[in-house]
Amino acid sequence: MIKEELYQSLSHVNHSREKRTQMANLALANPEIITPLLEIAFSIDDPISSRACWVLEFTAKVHLPYIFPYLDTFTSKIGTVYLQPSVRPMAKICEYLIKSYFSKGKNSTQLALTEVHLERITATCFDWLIGEHKVAPQAYSMTCLLLLGSKFDWILPELKMILEKNYAKGSAAYKARARLTLAKIK
Repeated sequence: MIKEELYQSLSHVNHSREKRTQMANLALANPEIITPLLEIAFSIDDPISSRACWVLEFTAKVHLPYIFPYLDTFTSKIGTVYLQPSVRPMAKICEYLIKSYFSKGKNSTQLALTEVHLERITATCFDWLIGEHKVAPQAYSMTCLLLLGSKFDWILPELKMILEKNYAKGSAAYKARARLTLAKIK
């Protein structure tokens, strides 16, 4: 499937789980479309890019290693994504990656993610946490940063400071996740 065909297919994807799953199944059956899918996802001013992000998230949930060959691109560009419907799935992919990286058993994610990738994800998660974003990407960022804090000792004090500072003005959902995160930091 060429990029133009993929773009047309994405224009028919909506918020429904069914449509997103159909496209993710297409990517799972044809991993070669990950390249054009990422190109569309990082066309950050195009509303169709959000649909590509949704499909990437569903694909990563089922088979995370399909993202591995593109980690350099993914981690260097995730910070450019700004449309809210795109930020949430990108943050979720980061959470999948970080949770897998820090899982107890040895796995392929630990081999695929480099220190540079981890640093880029860290920087982006802090940006999502500090910026004007909805609760979901902020919650995913809290999870990522909490785990990354076991590798980079400077993260947890920074995370704690940000959560305590923003707690009062956060939504109920933000406060609930912040409380859980702060409890794990202490």
